[in-house]
Amino acid sequence: MRSKHLVSAVYACLITTYLLVAQGAVADGSFQPMAIPSTSPAREGFSSERLERINDRMEEAVDEGIMVGGHGVIARNGAIVFNETWGLADREAGRPMSDDALFRIYSMSKPITAVAVMMLHEEGRFLLEDPVSQYLPELQGLSLAQEDENGNLVSKAPNRQPTIRDLLRHTAGMTYGIFSNTGVDKLYRDAELLRAPNLAEFSKRLGTLPLLFQPGARWHYSVSVDLQGRLVEVVSGQAFGDFLKERIFEPLGMKDTFFVVPEEKQSRLAALYSPKGTVMDWNTPWPFNAETELEPADPELTRPYLDGSLFQSGGGGLISSTDDYLRFALMLANGGHLNGAQLLSPKTIQHMQKNHLGSADSTGIWGMDGFGLGVGIIDSTAGKSGELGADGAYGWGGAAGTDFWVDPKDKIVGLFMVQSVPHQTPLAKKFRVLTYQALIN
Repeated sequence: MRSKHLVSAVYACLITTYLLVAQGAVADGSFQPMAIPSTSPAREGFSSERLERINDRMEEAVDEGIMVGGHGVIARNGAIVFNETWGLADREAGRPMSDDALFRIYSMSKPITAVAVMMLHEEGRFLLEDPVSQYLPELQGLSLAQEDENGNLVSKAPNRQPTIRDLLRHTAGMTYGIFSNTGVDKLYRDAELLRAPNLAEFSKRLGTLPLLFQPGARWHYSVSVDLQGRLVEVVSGQAFGDFLKERIFEPLGMKDTFFVVPEEKQSRLAALYSPKGTVMDWNTPWPFNAETELEPADPELTRPYLDGSLFQSGGGGLISSTDDYLRFALMLANGGHLNGAQLLSPKTIQHMQKNHLGSADSTGIWGMDGFGLGVGIIDSTAGKSGELGADGAYGWGGAAGTDFWVDPKDKIVGLFMVQSVPHQTPLAKKFRVLTYQALIN
């Protein structure tokens, strides 16, 4: 067995070298993001032969047609040990998947938004226990909707108003409008909440809608992360996208992450697919079925990424590359710093990865034991997940099948990118299982 002291020394050496080179690049006025170092799998305790099983399974998925193309990366101790692409980025154009492809990361935007919020929290701009309406007055006096015996919605005052921590942990009492068909979800769709042209209008519309449940009572996936983006705008005085670019993307060297793809980079955007026969309609919940054959998705799902016609969605609106998102994940794994930039303190990162749900009902969380501040938590692989992985890992995924996790114990970061929506395969879970079966030291 490798000595724990040797592992720590190698990890520190890699990160120190990375930071010194990056800082030198800034000092001479010609900043270029430092390439993330790569090393042999064996040097970081992985079996190359066992890692090849990932390629076998993913190539099978391409051959079977359940995945058009994908990209997977595994890093340990700050160095990449596995970096492979499979299939095509655009099946109709015959364009192979490349390691610089751009992906719609959907809800993997959420942890980035949470980092932005926590950066302002570190500056003392607000407390997590503060009511959201203290900063967004259009949300004052939100009501709670309940159904009467005739199925009609009636309003009452909630026990309390949502706090900023509620937004971060999905306990604010809000919903999404596109994943369920409750009376409140229907009101969200009637208000065209997710079609708002900007965050100010989004927040204004949300302020006219009732809560689905008592704040703090249970975890429920919601638009609360998009509201976090508006909070960032109001507190910082910057447009949300500008804040992300200046405070997160540029410091980390994330040159390919944005809400709208620049024209010169649009040729790198991977094509989006949907299960055959899928009709995406903003007036009904997203459809799921048993279909495995993929066909090109509705172009309307991609148009906002090209023309900026919708608000800057911190809950699901970012485009990114595998390299860029890996930088973000490595920043989390490294206690809040990378590329010479300290975005958050190690204490804040530790706070984010704790389970913040307390006594709240967590039955709605998919395959995870709890939720922190912007990330899902696996307390134990013998818990809700039940799959091979790592105790204490945290991360999140996106509606098109993308997924990432950070494993603080084994110092592993995993990232899986694919593009079909609504995603209906377990490929991301298989990628994680196949990662850990290959870890032998």
